[in-house]
Amino acid sequence: MMRSLYSGVSGLKVHQTKMDVIGNNIANVNTIGFKSSSVNFSDVYYQTTANASGANTETGAAGTNAMQIGLGSDVAAISTNITTNGGTQRTDRNLDLMINGSAFFIVDSGGEKFFTRSGALGVDVNGTLYNTSNGGTVLGWGVDEAGNIVKELGPLSVMSVDKMSSEPTATTKAVLSGNIDQNDEQVAFDETASGYPVTISFYDNIGNSFMAKLTLMQPSADVKNSYTVSISDLFDSTGKSVLYTVTQDEEGNAVYNTTNQYVNFGGEEYRYDVDPATGEIIWSPEVSSTNLVFNGTNGEFSYVTNEGEQGETVMLYFNDGNTENNAFSAQGLEIDFSSLTMYSAGGTSKINAIRGNDGEGEGNSAGALSGFTIQTDGKVYGVYNNGDKMLFGQIAVATFSNPAGLESVGNSLYKESLNSGEFEDVDPSTVSGLTTGALEMSNVDLANEFTTMITTQRGFQANSRIITTSDTMLEEVVNLKR
Repeated sequence: MMRSLYSGVSGLKVHQTKMDVIGNNIANVNTIGFKSSSVNFSDVYYQTTANASGANTETGAAGTNAMQIGLGSDVAAISTNITTNGGTQRTDRNLDLMINGSAFFIVDSGGEKFFTRSGALGVDVNGTLYNTSNGGTVLGWGVDEAGNIVKELGPLSVMSVDKMSSEPTATTKAVLSGNIDQNDEQVAFDETASGYPVTISFYDNIGNSFMAKLTLMQPSADVKNSYTVSISDLFDSTGKSVLYTVTQDEEGNAVYNTTNQYVNFGGEEYRYDVDPATGEIIWSPEVSSTNLVFNGTNGEFSYVTNEGEQGETVMLYFNDGNTENNAFSAQGLEIDFSSLTMYSAGGTSKINAIRGNDGEGEGNSAGALSGFTIQTDGKVYGVYNNGDKMLFGQIAVATFSNPAGLESVGNSLYKESLNSGEFEDVDPSTVSGLTTGALEMSNVDLANEFTTMITTQRGFQANSRIITTSDTMLEEVVNLKR
């Protein structure tokens, strides 16, 4: 039988295999994170009809090359183009992630670790992140009680029961900013005036909102660059004073009763009485020993006194250790006056009170989980409706010394092989390059696939012609006997 018949058959087989790979590539042109494959052929099985010979110096005969007849082709390799990243598909969905680089997400499926480039994530009924492409549980690093990342790979919970709410925290710092105009009638010394009011909002330990009202006034008509700062009232979230309660007598008249709150401002302990008929608060001492002083030559802040010491802040305490189950912070409220100025502003002062100081001590009420965000380093933060943010954990990624050696198991998953090497658990501090709100598209190049399809089709046709031509030649040999 003619050897070309079998060469043609082998050619048909390898081109059919190549067409299968092309078909799979094109079928997955829109599969998230899909990596295309390519086929390489090799020639095989040479039959030597004459061996090579060397030159003969005695006879002068030249050397001859070996005569060999090839017996077809075979598939040498089917390679995955795994290091070529696909394009970016923008989704604007906060649970869609794309890896920029050669790393892989790690998922647990059936108790076994797999790896994937698909970053289409979701949250299951238990609040755990999972991969929507294959149903595998996303693995990552959790946090300890202090909120620090713990390098222990496991399922990443983002909406469990313990994460659905955020505990309230007391306000411990506040900043006054703005300008006091010494020509403002509100701050000018007057025994009948109430002074310039400043209201500071804050939270107690259990998340109740309060407002402390301070007043600023010049201590005398002769002093223009110094102001007394005193406490005037304390209100709850509805605007009612907590320094007294209101009842009615038999005739229906309002009667004001003191609640005997303890107040300490600037190191001075305050006591007060309430006029039962009018509700007027009468403080003792009447004038605060806390002084706010500016530089008279340039209007810049100089100092404010606290416990007789000159500095930038004043401490304010409510019910400090005098009432059982006291919800007010034992730390007190540290009020920073250093951002104030004393410039001429048309006789009008304007002072704003800001809760917190450079992001510290702001405090908040109790909050409910409203969503979460994923940063470029894979850290997952819960976002609460009270403005609080909490670190839930960090998504882990894996790298391989030879990622092309991974074995595809379907569902956009890969597993380790003897030639890929074991995955290297990346340190949490080195994770970077994640893009939120985007997915990695398939890296299939349709133009290249269609061009390869044409050459594959022609190769298949050519090999089929080898078989039919060889058959015709055999037919002529058979016909010699006629």
